[in-house]
Amino acid sequence: MEQDWIWGFVGGLMIGTGGALYLLVNGRIMGASGILGALVDGTGLRTMGERLAFLAGVILMPIPLYPLYREVDTHITGNWLVIIAAGLLVGFGTRLANGCTSGHGVCGISRLSLRGIAATVFYILAGGVTIALFRHMLGVI
Repeated sequence: MEQDWIWGFVGGLMIGTGGALYLLVNGRIMGASGILGALVDGTGLRTMGERLAFLAGVILMPIPLYPLYREVDTHITGNWLVIIAAGLLVGFGTRLANGCTSGHGVCGISRLSLRGIAATVFYILAGGVTIALFRHMLGVI
């Protein structure tokens, strides 16, 4: 039996625990797009230290995990234009929806937030439509 599901389970536990601790310690939802976006637009300068610490943890955490994950096949496209366009569209979508997967999906659903549940349903549907269109119909990714 494949054992890869264990890593997804462990990652989910880590994200859920991180979200709960962030809410407990800061009294705010752990939404990565909101944390980064408030630094970019200047509204989060008062809490810059905690925001930078969060982002540093997200960026640096893979380093101690490297011995466990020497080979990772992400199945990502090699087309840099597609990767850049996808990143920009995700950034635009998270600002449009006032949140991202960590804010709405992890923290919103766990708090039974109707807004979080609705946002999660719509971004999962949009992702499915995007894959159907760009991979299966157009063959771009």
